[in-house]
Amino acid sequence: MAKTILAVDDSVSIRQMVAYTLKGAGYNVVEAVDGQDGLDKAKSQTINLVLTDQNMPIMDGLTLIKTLRTLPEYKTTPILMLTTEAGEAMKSQGKAAGATGWMVKPFDPEKLIEVVKKVIG
Repeated sequence: MAKTILAVDDSVSIRQMVAYTLKGAGYNVVEAVDGQDGLDKAKSQTINLVLTDQNMPIMDGLTLIKTLRTLPEYKTTPILMLTTEAGEAMKSQGKAAGATGWMVKPFDPEKLIEVVKKVIG
Protein backbone atom coordinates (compact mmCIF):
# COMPACT_ATOMS: atom_id res chain seq x y z
CA MET A 1 0.00 0.00 0.00
CA ALA A 2 1.54 3.30 -1.09
CA LYS A 3 2.00 5.96 1.57
CA THR A 4 0.09 9.22 1.16
CA ILE A 5 1.79 12.60 1.27
CA LEU A 6 -0.04 15.91 1.62
CA ALA A 7 1.71 18.68 -0.37
CA VAL A 8 0.60 22.14 0.80
CA ASP A 9 1.81 25.11 -1.26
CA ASP A 10 0.10 28.12 -2.84
CA SER A 11 2.42 27.84 -5.87
CA VAL A 12 0.87 25.62 -8.56
CA SER A 13 4.27 24.94 -10.14
CA ILE A 14 5.83 23.83 -6.83
CA ARG A 15 2.86 21.57 -6.04
CA GLN A 16 3.08 20.03 -9.51
CA MET A 17 6.83 19.48 -9.20
CA VAL A 18 6.47 17.92 -5.73
CA ALA A 19 3.57 15.71 -6.87
CA TYR A 20 5.39 14.61 -10.03
CA THR A 21 8.56 13.80 -8.08
CA LEU A 22 6.80 11.86 -5.31
CA LYS A 23 4.34 10.01 -7.55
CA GLY A 24 7.31 8.91 -9.64
CA ALA A 25 8.80 7.41 -6.46
CA GLY A 26 5.59 5.45 -5.78
CA TYR A 27 3.80 7.70 -3.28
CA ASN A 28 0.20 8.91 -3.39
CA VAL A 29 0.06 12.72 -3.31
CA VAL A 30 -2.80 14.93 -2.15
CA GLU A 31 -2.39 18.60 -3.08
CA ALA A 32 -3.63 21.59 -1.07
CA VAL A 33 -3.54 25.28 -2.09
CA ASP A 34 -3.02 26.77 1.39
CA GLY A 35 -2.88 25.82 5.07
CA GLN A 36 -6.65 25.79 5.54
CA ASP A 37 -7.14 23.57 2.50
CA GLY A 38 -4.35 21.34 3.81
CA LEU A 39 -5.96 21.10 7.23
CA ASP A 40 -9.34 20.20 5.72
CA LYS A 41 -7.77 17.49 3.54
CA ALA A 42 -5.68 16.15 6.46
CA LYS A 43 -8.83 15.77 8.55
CA SER A 44 -10.69 13.91 5.79
CA GLN A 45 -8.15 11.14 5.06
CA THR A 46 -5.12 9.30 6.37
CA ILE A 47 -1.90 11.17 5.61
CA ASN A 48 1.53 9.63 6.30
CA LEU A 49 3.60 12.80 5.74
CA VAL A 50 2.84 16.51 5.39
CA LEU A 51 5.04 18.76 3.23
CA THR A 52 4.15 22.41 3.73
CA ASP A 53 5.30 25.79 2.54
CA GLN A 54 5.49 28.64 5.07
CA ASN A 55 4.29 31.73 3.20
CA MET A 56 0.71 31.13 2.03
CA PRO A 57 -2.57 33.04 2.13
CA ILE A 58 -5.39 32.15 4.57
CA MET A 59 -3.20 29.94 6.82
CA ASP A 60 0.60 29.83 6.80
CA GLY A 61 2.76 26.75 7.33
CA LEU A 62 3.58 27.34 11.00
CA THR A 63 -0.10 27.77 11.86
CA LEU A 64 -0.91 24.60 9.91
CA ILE A 65 1.75 22.64 11.81
CA LYS A 66 0.60 23.93 15.21
CA THR A 67 -3.02 23.11 14.34
CA LEU A 68 -2.20 19.60 13.05
CA ARG A 69 -0.16 18.86 16.18
CA THR A 70 -3.29 19.47 18.31
CA LEU A 71 -5.07 16.60 16.52
CA PRO A 72 -4.45 13.13 18.02
CA GLU A 73 -3.91 11.53 14.61
CA TYR A 74 -1.16 14.06 13.76
CA LYS A 75 0.75 14.09 17.06
CA THR A 76 3.54 11.95 15.57
CA THR A 77 3.00 12.30 11.81
CA PRO A 78 6.15 13.65 10.13
CA ILE A 79 5.76 17.24 8.90
CA LEU A 80 8.42 18.78 6.68
CA MET A 81 8.67 22.47 5.83
CA LEU A 82 9.52 23.02 2.15
CA THR A 83 10.02 26.76 1.89
CA THR A 84 12.19 29.62 0.66
CA GLU A 85 12.68 30.61 4.31
CA ALA A 86 16.22 29.62 5.28
CA GLY A 87 16.87 31.78 8.37
CA GLU A 88 17.73 30.18 11.70
CA ALA A 89 14.97 32.12 13.49
CA MET A 90 12.34 30.72 11.14
CA LYS A 91 13.78 27.20 11.46
CA SER A 92 13.58 27.54 15.26
CA GLN A 93 9.95 28.62 14.99
CA GLY A 94 9.27 25.62 12.75
CA LYS A 95 10.88 23.23 15.22
CA ALA A 96 8.95 24.80 18.11
CA ALA A 97 5.70 24.43 16.13
CA GLY A 98 6.40 20.73 15.65
CA ALA A 99 8.11 20.48 12.24
CA THR A 100 10.07 17.25 11.81
CA GLY A 101 12.46 18.73 9.25
CA TRP A 102 13.21 21.59 6.88
CA MET A 103 14.04 21.80 3.17
CA VAL A 104 14.78 24.99 1.30
CA LYS A 105 13.32 25.75 -2.15
CA PRO A 106 14.25 25.35 -4.87
CA PHE A 107 14.60 21.68 -3.97
CA ASP A 108 16.53 18.88 -5.62
CA PRO A 109 13.98 16.16 -6.54
CA GLU A 110 16.40 13.35 -5.62
CA LYS A 111 17.11 14.97 -2.25
CA LEU A 112 13.36 15.29 -1.61
CA ILE A 113 12.83 11.57 -2.31
CA GLU A 114 15.81 10.72 -0.11
CA VAL A 115 14.42 12.75 2.82
CA VAL A 116 10.89 11.35 2.38
CA LYS A 117 12.21 7.77 2.33
CA LYS A 118 14.19 8.46 5.51
CA VAL A 119 11.12 9.83 7.26
CA ILE A 120 8.36 7.43 6.15
CA GLY A 121 10.07 4.66 4.20
